[in-house]
Amino acid sequence: MNSLKIAGVVLLAGSIAAATAAAVGWRRAQAEPQPAAAPREPGILRYAPDAPQLAALKIQAAEELPVPLAEPLNGRVAYDESFTARISSPIAGRIVALKLQPGDPVKAGETLLALDSPELAQAVADLRKAKSDETLKHLAFERARKLLAGEVLPRKDYESAAADLEQARAETQRAQLRLRNLVPSGGLREDYVLRSPIGGVVSERIANPGMEVRPDLPDPLFVVTDPTRLWVMIDLPERNLSKVHPGHPVSVEVDAWPGERFAGTVEKVGETVDPATRRIQVRCSLPNPARKLKPEMYARVTLLSDSKQRALRVPNGALFTEGLYSFLFVEKSPGVFEKRRVSLRLQDRDYSYVADGLDPGERVVASGALLLNSELAAAR
Repeated sequence: MNSLKIAGVVLLAGSIAAATAAAVGWRRAQAEPQPAAAPREPGILRYAPDAPQLAALKIQAAEELPVPLAEPLNGRVAYDESFTARISSPIAGRIVALKLQPGDPVKAGETLLALDSPELAQAVADLRKAKSDETLKHLAFERARKLLAGEVLPRKDYESAAADLEQARAETQRAQLRLRNLVPSGGLREDYVLRSPIGGVVSERIANPGMEVRPDLPDPLFVVTDPTRLWVMIDLPERNLSKVHPGHPVSVEVDAWPGERFAGTVEKVGETVDPATRRIQVRCSLPNPARKLKPEMYARVTLLSDSKQRALRVPNGALFTEGLYSFLFVEKSPGVFEKRRVSLRLQDRDYSYVADGLDPGERVVASGALLLNSELAAAR
């Protein structure tokens, strides 16, 4: 019993000693001077490298580009018809040989296909018959001329022979012209050869081996084009007509190559307004040396000013407004963001062009700016 009392006294004494030491340490810590907290910079947010907020941000550099005349317009990439040939057969026949496939390069005058054509065979036969008849009539005329000189043949028979010879010559000429229309290269081949009138690439082909062809087919057998030259067709709203003239530069973007812009030039402005859509068709020439663009692609076409005005382009998602002013966040260094006021020169449905408040190459928060602004307001 005495031992239990002694143990209890010892434990109580230890507890009192520990409590006394903790109190002394707390008073000493309060008496010692504490380091001052770092002052918060106005308009600045700082995050640790592993902060979860950084995963929700999309950051990109501001690009300096020519200022557009209007918001982007929908367009369509098309063949440049000045460098495109739609080739059909001028005669009926059956395909016996195909020389080229879609995508193959072709030279001017190169053979595309060969036809077995009864019409061509008939034209060749008509020419041979006409030449034979002309030869016969020429001999008869020469004989009549000699007999007339010997006063053996009446003049009317001589004149009849001369008329027959002229008719034979006219028939030969008709047959030659007919064959020349069918075979511009000449020759008396009985199989018809279809050739390409221009050089380029076979972009389309509906011809198949053994196919029966006619001149009145609705679609061409081959389309040969130069793929490095294209057109972009725009339906221009009537209100923007005064801003567009031949020679103005344009910038073309397509979904197949996001972020890449292709330079073109306005070539022709239409003369009439579509009464249903109140739009005018505008044709732009578009060099395509890398052959990235393809006919029938949909495109977004931006009409650019012909002056040297340039501005920094940022996505609309990077901007937010407070009162009458626009703001965005600029990444000063990894994890450090500055709220900055900017003035805009032009704004369309996807991008805004900054006139003041931003320098070329600065990285802006393209997505997540509203979250940063909320955190900045909560930290005040």
